[in-house]
Amino acid sequence: MEHLATLIDQWLDPIALGIVLGGTLLATLLRCGFAQARLAITKVCALVRPAFDPARAKADLAKQIAAIRTQGILRAEPARSGDEDLDHLVDTLATRRSLEGLQADHERQRLQRTEAAQTAVDVLAHAAELAPVLGLAGTLVALGTMPGGSEASAAGDVGMTGAIAMAVVTTLYGIAAANFLFGPLAAAIQRRSAREERDRQAVLEWLETAVRRTMPQAPARPVAVSGLRKAS
Repeated sequence: MEHLATLIDQWLDPIALGIVLGGTLLATLLRCGFAQARLAITKVCALVRPAFDPARAKADLAKQIAAIRTQGILRAEPARSGDEDLDHLVDTLATRRSLEGLQADHERQRLQRTEAAQTAVDVLAHAAELAPVLGLAGTLVALGTMPGGSEASAAGDVGMTGAIAMAVVTTLYGIAAANFLFGPLAAAIQRRSAREERDRQAVLEWLETAVRRTMPQAPARPVAVSGLRKAS
């Protein structure tokens, strides 16, 4: 525990941390704007919540399939699943009373989700790019606080040691923030987005197949055969 406390005391510098993280967040906000920064924060917070569950979505949509099977597609009321996009698709199915436009609505929702995820990834990529720059800025600030040659020897040595330590720590914080914080967060959002779109597409295909099975099939029309002469 003593070694751990010493290590923390040596490498934890609140001033350097404030310069690197605070400067990175401010620079990213100024570069990307409030709307994109807020969207990125929303996507980062969503990472701690459960991901889209296709099995649960199918179980919720099975209620809609059962209602269509028993009441018919014209009288079946929309069943709620708690997922906003899925509920919208069910509303579309209940309003139009057919599968027409279901794929188009899903594609529109997919574009909105992927664009939002890509925006968050871009914001975090900017932060990962700016973090080492702010680490360098912190290094310059630390070197600028080094005492001059006219100061007392003992005090000058202590001040110089602290300035060098802060310069090293700020550089380390910048590199660590880029590669162990902002970069991994961007990759996590991208992976979750790709997995969610794949699962939602599978759920939509399952829903379309299940609804078609419950809808009455039109009787096949007789095929007219032409070119045959009656036997004389």
